[in-house]
Amino acid sequence: MDLAHALDGLDTHPWADTTHAYGSSEDLPELLRALAGDDEEAADEAVSELYGSVLHQGTVYAATADVAPFLARIAAAGHKSADLLRLLGDMAGSDDECGVEPGTVRRAVAAQLPLITPTLDDPDPAVRQAAVWAVARTRAADTVLPALLSRWDTEREPLVRAELLGAVAGLDPAAGAALAQAALGPEQPAHLRLAAVFARLDAGEAWDAAHHRAMLLSLPASPLGRERLDLDRAEPLCAVVEELLRRGTDADATAAGDLLDAALRDERADVRAEAAWAADRACQMSRSAPERLLPALLPLVTAGDARGVLSLLGKLGPSAAEAAPALAALAEAGHDDDLADRALGVLALVAPDRAAPLLARGLGKRPWGLDAAAGFRAPQDVPFPFHPELLTAVRARLAEDDLTGNEPIQLMRLLRQWGGRAAEALPELYELLTRFPLPAAPAVAAIAAECPPGERRRAAEALRAQAPDGPLPVAEAHFDLTGETDVLLARLAKELSDASGDAAWAAQVAGRLGAAATGLAEALRGALSGADAPDTSPVLDADVALADALWRITGDAETVVAVLDSVFARTSGEHWFRWTAIRAARAAALLGPAGRPLVPRLTALLDDPEQAPAAVLALAAVAGPDTLDRPALADTVLTSAEQKAGALEACDALLALGADALSADHVRRLTDLAERDLRVIRSGIESEIVRADERLRARAREVLAALRPDRTG
Repeated sequence: MDLAHALDGLDTHPWADTTHAYGSSEDLPELLRALAGDDEEAADEAVSELYGSVLHQGTVYAATADVAPFLARIAAAGHKSADLLRLLGDMAGSDDECGVEPGTVRRAVAAQLPLITPTLDDPDPAVRQAAVWAVARTRAADTVLPALLSRWDTEREPLVRAELLGAVAGLDPAAGAALAQAALGPEQPAHLRLAAVFARLDAGEAWDAAHHRAMLLSLPASPLGRERLDLDRAEPLCAVVEELLRRGTDADATAAGDLLDAALRDERADVRAEAAWAADRACQMSRSAPERLLPALLPLVTAGDARGVLSLLGKLGPSAAEAAPALAALAEAGHDDDLADRALGVLALVAPDRAAPLLARGLGKRPWGLDAAAGFRAPQDVPFPFHPELLTAVRARLAEDDLTGNEPIQLMRLLRQWGGRAAEALPELYELLTRFPLPAAPAVAAIAAECPPGERRRAAEALRAQAPDGPLPVAEAHFDLTGETDVLLARLAKELSDASGDAAWAAQVAGRLGAAATGLAEALRGALSGADAPDTSPVLDADVALADALWRITGDAETVVAVLDSVFARTSGEHWFRWTAIRAARAAALLGPAGRPLVPRLTALLDDPEQAPAAVLALAAVAGPDTLDRPALADTVLTSAEQKAGALEACDALLALGADALSADHVRRLTDLAERDLRVIRSGIESEIVRADERLRARAREVLAALRPDRTG
């Protein structure tokens, strides 16, 4: 292909008729001209912009298919070939298609195989590697597999040979496994040996001693992975461990643990660092991994590898209590303030009793430690331990003039956890009520509630003085302390009447008051959105909160049902509003039989795994007892849990449906959620995944015991 003809037809193509990530594709001719031009910098910039527009974060569009012939011609002409072949491969491999029929882009790239396939023989190894990637991603096995196997017979460059093995394995796992059999040995190049391990895994081969040796021999593998084009395997050790654990068998979980144990004990620091990263992922996937790996992880805390394991130990929390002595020593050493602070933060999660006195000595220069102690690093089941020295240190910090950022919030939340034991800090908190009302007011209320009457009165007066002009939590704290509603009701009325007020927040607080807030009913009704209000999450969420409050306060079913029905109608079929619909379902559940008109709306949510658990809980509360297919609903929420969607709420729904709803297969599936090794919850905020899954496991066991006590031990 002559570069002079690579852009033939560019100006006559109807670019205005197609779109990419940023709208009309009328900008593509200019990009393609820059790509084919002599200016190297402009061509590189064009490649980058194409990744952003026609392959935006992995999504392909109609314009992606239209641009494929031009990219293939430019690459075939020997211009930017490696870059463009990789782009073509990435385009063909995408299953995230927007505005086109499934497979459209892949077929468009496959149509260019007559231009792409000859580049398998290019003199440049980088071009050959990218060509292998591009042809394999078309998935046109009948066409490209013979060409790849032919190239395998002549290719000698290890990296390209590894790419070939991966490509063959992706198109024909059995053929890939056969080629890989001879590539596992220690005499083979590292790239090829690693590709052979993956080819055997992809073929479903049982993990054996040969695979174990080959993988260990390939470490450190991350540098090798970054030279391959498969980004999903850029961290090879982690990818192997994930694949083994996903198989879900005891043998494969044991194999993953043995592999990581050996790598964590390796004498090379870079291998141990890579293994620590993979161990982190293993613990987020496998319930047995933490116990299996802790003996190999603990020595790393004192072996100069602490940074690589601190985050993981923090995620494990109290189950990593064996690490407490090493963490305490690291926190006390202080030769590296940041490392000592991070160690203290982990110690606060792993063994909080040991962390309290150390935090007292370093308060003011231990933000990680304070953040963990205050409960911001992970959910706390129990308050952080009270320590007199730490209370003294907190009071001293509160008296300083340099409190900024999150520190006052952290300090006051710590005091709040201690309740009456922190009474000595009330003078400092009174002083800071004006400056930091949001954290100070709840702390004052929580502490004063456990103090003698005189101190309670003083605290109440301080909160009352700040409530009219302060943020809503000040008035709420006054109510929590005194039980008196006048201050809070006045503040809520102001919030609801103010156009800039937070109606949703005010409604949530008002709902706590129940009938005592009857005087706010009209203000709550007046805050509901009108017919001309935009359909946005804040507007609809506020309507749900207002409806919830109106029910709790007035029991006005007619108004509440109408509001929730409107919310369901406005969110129907819109994925972006799924959480608003879930909140509306939870509000509907409060209505009991009065919410029966909402049954059709709730039933419509059952097809979405994320919304189904809340919908089933609501249906169990509002629908007629004889109108529900309870076994079918049990099946629905179990499916949600198995897809990691609302798993905790799914357990609550099963309990609401009752024992008669569960078949033997349902019990088996619930038992699997409770007892299997592979975690149910494997995504979300990283620091909370392990704890969230352990809470789910405990809840699933509770539900099993309640519904099938004969099946639990």
